[in-house]
Amino acid sequence: MTGMAPSPPAPLQLIVGEEEFLVERAVQAVLTAARAVDPDTEVRRFRVTELTPGQLAEHLSPSLFAEGRVIVVAGAHEVGKELATAITEYAAAPTDGIVLVVLHAGGARGKSLADDLRKAGATQTKCDKITRADDRADFVRGEVRRLGGKIVPAAVGVLLEAVGSDLRELAAATGQLISDTGGTIDEAAVRRYHRGRAESSGFAVADKVVAGDRSGALEALRWSMALGVPAVLVADALADAVRTLAKVGAAGRGDPNRLAGTLGMPPWKIRKAQGQVRAWHPEALAVAFAAAAEVNAEVKGAAADPDYALERAVRRMIDAREAR
Repeated sequence: MTGMAPSPPAPLQLIVGEEEFLVERAVQAVLTAARAVDPDTEVRRFRVTELTPGQLAEHLSPSLFAEGRVIVVAGAHEVGKELATAITEYAAAPTDGIVLVVLHAGGARGKSLADDLRKAGATQTKCDKITRADDRADFVRGEVRRLGGKIVPAAVGVLLEAVGSDLRELAAATGQLISDTGGTIDEAAVRRYHRGRAESSGFAVADKVVAGDRSGALEALRWSMALGVPAVLVADALADAVRTLAKVGAAGRGDPNRLAGTLGMPPWKIRKAQGQVRAWHPEALAVAFAAAAEVNAEVKGAAADPDYALERAVRRMIDAREAR
């Protein structure tokens, strides 16, 4: 007996909220569902500020060979009147095989478009910003349930203390702990994870790249892949490392304690970057910026093989550092 065929996602998707990780996860869920039906489904991403009504119509038009397509339109709270009208008119009669995903930050700005999409039957996913400790604890418990595991109450607080408030890292840690423990997370498991996570995190890869340690960076990258660290975490760490170098380099050789407030970084991080940035000439940083931006886009849906995209980015960044 064969299994049931996968169901395609609804043709209209409205994702509301400002929690970036949850928004990206919701987009990825739509893309995964679409590719379960048609593995060749293409994804195209735009901001409303980049689109005219005519361009939107072109992207939402059926193709000659009826390939699947997911069109992601971000920043709907910034939409202009003409584009809002075009989106609303399309929503009344969406094209078969095309999924339109509209991202809206929430709030009153551009609310009429969100309301029109709801009236048109769009599937809504809420991704409200998570700022309170209790909400982060709820997020952790929800992740554990989603993965089919259990977590003892005391372990939730220990995990938040060990990992911090970043949802991407909390999700990665929860997934790894479920895998490590076989399904039940206790305080001891969290403490073991915290001791070992530095060597397998995206930041370990980024540190090696910034230092120009090619073999170390590639080894750290492959180790993180083996342990299941999400590619998006590594890509984010690479981007953060390059941004830090650029900001610290532009600030000059001032006192890290005085620069901390201006740069929004702790003094130790500034001091470390001041020692590293001397090895990066401006052209190398420009190449690294481009590589980081490209790999971030690739691991969020544009690349068939995110692991290969990460390795290519690591090599490209170190090549730029070594070029004179």
